[in-house]
Amino acid sequence: MKMRRWQKECLQVAISHYKLYQHFLCLATPGAGKSIFAAELAHHMKKNKKIDLVLCFSPSVSVSIGLRQAMEKRLARRLDGSLGAAGGSYTYQNLMYLKPEFWSMFEHHRVLVIFDEIHHCSGTTLDNANAWGEQILLRIQEKATFTLALTGTPWRTDKSPIVLSHYSGTEGQCHVDYQYGLRDAILDGVCRIPKICMIENEKISITDSHSNTRTFSSMSDLFEAESSAYTTLIHQEPAIKYMLVSANSRLTIIRQQNPNAAGLVIAATVVHAEQIAQLLREEGQDVAVVTYHHPESAAKIERFRSGTESWIVSVGMVSEGTDIPRLQICCYLSPIKTELHYRQVLGRVLRRTTFPNQEGWLYTFSEPKLVEYANRIAVDLPDSKIIIRDVFKYKKTIPPLSARYFTDINTAINNNRFEIKINNTTDSTNTTPTDSIYGIRKGSTYNWGNFREAVIETFNSPFST
Repeated sequence: MKMRRWQKECLQVAISHYKLYQHFLCLATPGAGKSIFAAELAHHMKKNKKIDLVLCFSPSVSVSIGLRQAMEKRLARRLDGSLGAAGGSYTYQNLMYLKPEFWSMFEHHRVLVIFDEIHHCSGTTLDNANAWGEQILLRIQEKATFTLALTGTPWRTDKSPIVLSHYSGTEGQCHVDYQYGLRDAILDGVCRIPKICMIENEKISITDSHSNTRTFSSMSDLFEAESSAYTTLIHQEPAIKYMLVSANSRLTIIRQQNPNAAGLVIAATVVHAEQIAQLLREEGQDVAVVTYHHPESAAKIERFRSGTESWIVSVGMVSEGTDIPRLQICCYLSPIKTELHYRQVLGRVLRRTTFPNQEGWLYTFSEPKLVEYANRIAVDLPDSKIIIRDVFKYKKTIPPLSARYFTDINTAINNNRFEIKINNTTDSTNTTPTDSIYGIRKGSTYNWGNFREAVIETFNSPFST
C-alpha cells in the first residue's frame, strides 16, 4: 500500500530514533492511518534484521483484529501467536493472563512491541500504575528490544502519566517523538473536516411529582440547575428522536452520492441501545447493535465494516481505534463527558475515502462541556498536564469497576424500578424506564419547546464541503 507523507516521514524519524533509544511515541490524529504506519515500521525492522517478532496490544478485540490484519498483509506472515507466526495481536486485558512461558520470548528473541491507544495504560512506577500499565512496566519496558506507542489523544482523564512516556516542565508536558495533528491531516486530504451539530432547546419545563414547575430558556441553564439533567436528556425519546431524524436526514443526502455511507450512535447502556435501534427501525433504517454484553459483537462489527447497513448502535465497542471508513455521521448519546472520549468518538467519522461526498458529522446536545470541546478541536493537546501521585497505593484492596456494575444497571432498567414520564410538544406521553444512577427523579415530567441546531466548523480549508 502506498504510504502517506506523514507515514513516510514518521518512519524515518522512528528509524533514526531507534539507533539511540528503545521507546517511541507517535501522536497521529484519529483516522490518520496509524495501523498502516505501524505495519510499515514492523516490516522495515524485520527486513533489516533488527527484530525477530512483533507483538501488538490494543484496547478492544475489534482493534486487535484490525492490527493483526494490517501486520499480516505487510509482513506476509501470520500474526496469530501460533507456532511459526511472526508474532501475535492481543488486547490489553490479555496482559493480565498471559503465562510466564509467553513472556520468556524476550529472553530468546528481539521483539518489537506495538501499543495502540497507549493512553489506556498509565504509570511511571509500580506505585502509580494501573493494572495494564503495571504489566507493561514489569514485563515489557526493560525487556522489549523496541516499543512503538500510538495514540490520537496522548492524555488521560484522570491526569495520570501514560506508561512509557516522558514528561517535562512544571505543567507536566508530554514529550511526543512525532506529531501529526488534525489540521495537518485535513490539509493533506487524509481526514475530513469535522462538522459538529449542536442541538439546543429554548423552552424547557420540568414538573415534579408535587406539581411544581420550573422553566429554562436553554439547555445550559437546565444543566447548570440540574447536575443530572444531561444523563436524563439522552434517555428521553423526544430528544433522542429529534437527533436521530435530523442525523438520518443528513445521512440520506450523503448516501445519494456515497451509497454505503453509514451512521454511528454511541449509547449509554444495552437497553438504551435497543431503544435507539428501535427508533431508527421505525424510520425505516436497517440497524446493527454492538455492545459489551454480546460476545458476537466483534464479528458483527467486521460484517458491518464491509456491509451496507445504514446504522450501527454501540455501547463501548466503537469509541476508538475501530476503523470503519464508511461512517460519516455520529450521534453522541453517551453519558461520558470527557474530552478524551469525545475526540475518540469524533475520530470515527473523519477518515476520508474515495467517494464524492466527504462530510463528517457529529451530533450532540448543547451541553457546556461538549460545546467547549467542539470549539477547540483544532488544538491537538488541549490539556496535557499530569499528576504523578500514588493514586493506586491501595489498589489491591479496592475492587475495580467490572461488568457486574453495568449488569446491575441494566437489571434495574429491565425490572422497571425507576421510570420517567416524557411529554413532547404534541403532549403525547412516553414512559422510559431507567436507573437512579443517572439521577432521574421518578415521576418528573419534561416539556420541550422546539429544538434547533447550530453547526460548528472549526477549520476553514479549501477541502471544506
